[in-house]
Amino acid sequence: MEKIRVGMIGAGETGTPLLLQLLEAPFVKMVGVADLNLELPGIRLAQEHGVPVTSNFIEIAEQGEEVDIIIDVTGSRKVREDLRRFMQFSGNAHTVIVHERVAILMMSLCAGKLMETRHSELAY
Repeated sequence: MEKIRVGMIGAGETGTPLLLQLLEAPFVKMVGVADLNLELPGIRLAQEHGVPVTSNFIEIAEQGEEVDIIIDVTGSRKVREDLRRFMQFSGNAHTVIVHERVAILMMSLCAGKLMETRHSELAY
């Protein structure tokens, strides 16, 4: 069975619960988790499961077609813009970027209720 290869940017309060669900899914292979703070619980969780971690989210995008989906749960406009710009200039037409709001929707559907985040601004 082929696995969906996923990278995640953001290992904080939104990213960690989603990461836990992704790690438990037998059809998902986590290819990397990025956050500026490598001391976060989500980073430790990734490391415990042998998932590569980095403080430079572009390293996940640089994997090219080895990543099917990159989930951005940072809530940061700059991260979102830099990621989109890198993907556009790299010519990678394979990898899909999933916005934080979509990730929250997926988590909410699984939980049967709207999941809240602590991000005060979700800029598009």
